Amino acid sequence: MRIIGIDPGTGILGFGVIDVVRGRTRLVTAGVITTPAHTPLPERLEEIYNGLSEIIAETKPEVMAIEKLYFAQNVTTAMSVSHARGVAMLTGQQARLRLEEYTPLQIKQTMTGYGRATKKQVQEMVRIQLGLAEVPKPDDCADALAAAIMCGFVLGHE
Repeated sequence: MRIIGIDPGTGILGFGVIDVVRGRTRLVTAGVITTPAHTPLPERLEEIYNGLSEIIAETKPEVMAIEKLYFAQNVTTAMSVSHARGVAMLTGQQARLRLEEYTPLQIKQTMTGYGRATKKQVQEMVRIQLGLAEVPKPDDCADALAAAIMCGFVLGHE
């Protein structure tokens, strides 16, 4: 099964594509889609849509695992991230991917066994699960891979 994980954001949207075969995970590709800070929001969302559409067309995942939003203290940031999340979900829906959503707490719990794990602990587990020499950079990319790996665990036990 091929899974694309998404860590939504307007300035930086992280993505990670993995293959899960017989319980083993393998990295296909990962990275970020970035948009310039002072660009109008509609243009930024279009850039995210176009970039994600291209990644999906190239890698052909079957499932999209996307991080759910948690309540942020900064409402402006939460709104911006929710726009990017909506565009990512629409892109996945248009590609006929199965959409799975997970909270940051669920991802931390699955990846480390502890719901209040630090980012560094989650990133280290991503590195270990994928057999990588180093933690994927930037953080948004590692977070997207964590969502994809969690999805592989969950769907592998259905």
